[in-house]
Amino acid sequence: MSFLKIGELNIYYEKSGRKGRPVLLLHGWGQNSSMMAYMAEFLSKHFRVYNLDFPGFGQSDEPKEVWGVEEYTDLIKKFADHWKIEEPIIIGHSFGCRVALMYAHRYPVHKMVLTGAAGIRPKRSFDYYIRVYTYKLGKKLLSINGLEQYKEKFMKNAGSEDYKNTSGVMRQSFIKIVNEDLRPLLKDIDTPTLLVWGEKDEAVPLEAGRQMEKELKNGVLVVFEGDDHFAYFHQADRFNRVLDAYLKEDY
Repeated sequence: MSFLKIGELNIYYEKSGRKGRPVLLLHGWGQNSSMMAYMAEFLSKHFRVYNLDFPGFGQSDEPKEVWGVEEYTDLIKKFADHWKIEEPIIIGHSFGCRVALMYAHRYPVHKMVLTGAAGIRPKRSFDYYIRVYTYKLGKKLLSINGLEQYKEKFMKNAGSEDYKNTSGVMRQSFIKIVNEDLRPLLKDIDTPTLLVWGEKDEAVPLEAGRQMEKELKNGVLVVFEGDDHFAYFHQADRFNRVLDAYLKEDY
């Protein structure tokens, strides 16, 4: 086990490969570095690979206060500075893509591979706003004296799986992060970016991938037919073949 102290937090990471350009692997919300382990093993033949647990996940410490994408990006920059990482390749899934996009907006990045990338706030239907209004009204009504015992149960049943599976500072961080729209950054990111999407992704619909491809200066979209938000994991061998083709010139 390897840990790096960044500020007050112990960050768990795995480092593999002894040569080549550095690669940062950034997992999704509610996940950990183990989701990227198969990918890390494949890439370590040609690159120096850094696979870490974000604060609040896996074996890394939980943040002491509410964090947003900016705080997570700052932590990754400090991690990179510690290892003297410059112009890395960044591979991210879901929430990890939010951090990758902000990092690429601020610092030089050689290439990115983003799968099921969160970051664009979706267009909301009328039914969505009805659900939100109902949720907020129910939350307020259950704050009345005598009903508090039902409030947490109501909130758990009404929220997303990621919301239900967090608590305390991580739940508040999740709320902050999902309300951050990174779309305004896309037009200024010129990093060559491969977007890999599951055709039936319900967490971050394929339309978001098409929009991201359109707005990034150097974005290209690849679709895994019939798969979902975890297409990169379900079809790990196929995903690695895609990485091999995209990154071969960097070996």
